[in-house]
Amino acid sequence: MENEEYEYWLSGPIPNVPNLLQPAAHALLQSERELKKYTEDFPKELLWAKTAGRASVGFHMNHITGVLDRMITYAKGESLTEEQFQFLKKEGAFDMNKEVTHLQEQFSAKVAEALAYFQTIPESTLTEKRTVGRKKLPSTVIGLLFHAAEHSQRHIGQLLVTVSVLQSKL
Repeated sequence: MENEEYEYWLSGPIPNVPNLLQPAAHALLQSERELKKYTEDFPKELLWAKTAGRASVGFHMNHITGVLDRMITYAKGESLTEEQFQFLKKEGAFDMNKEVTHLQEQFSAKVAEALAYFQTIPESTLTEKRTVGRKKLPSTVIGLLFHAAEHSQRHIGQLLVTVSVLQSKL
């Protein structure tokens, strides 16, 4: 059960998720919580604004969703679809039709999908080899899922700074 007083990693195991994937599950849930918190009242007109030449809040929100989606695909041993390539190309595209809540919900849906996938993975398969991208770079199932989780956390940190800087100028 979620207790917002504590970070997810201090809130106990996520039911039915293998023990070795608990840290990744906790990090994704923490990212989801913080994404909603930091963008709760974020103005839509600043969604694509850049500060100090860095990525926009909208980019970070799209990117963590896209990376999680791609890492799950690779962990399953599959290749990216044309739809995933199109999403990747548009992650940072200025789009004033996008609502902050849509981007929040998009990530939440992908986290829910990831956690459902985690529940289907036997721990004995976590070290199975997987490849990444067209170059077929080497990884493992657990490597891909851990990367998705830590990458999300890294972008949440960047998002927080960008949100803070942009809102301080209001």
